[in-house]
Amino acid sequence: MSKVNITLLRSAIDKSKRQKLTLTALGFRKMNQTIQHEATPQIEGMLRVVQHLVKIENA
Repeated sequence: MSKVNITLLRSAIDKSKRQKLTLTALGFRKMNQTIQHEATPQIEGMLRVVQHLVKIENA
């Protein structure tokens, strides 16, 4: 499996509860934090929910 680097660029303030919970499930705690995950179908689905808040790069 390939890895993806995900960086939180925009705040979750005023976003839906689903988007906030998705960011928490991905492991984000603060702005500009970068997290690395395996590119599984589950992670890709989560990224689709919050794609407007994060920057996604292949590692």
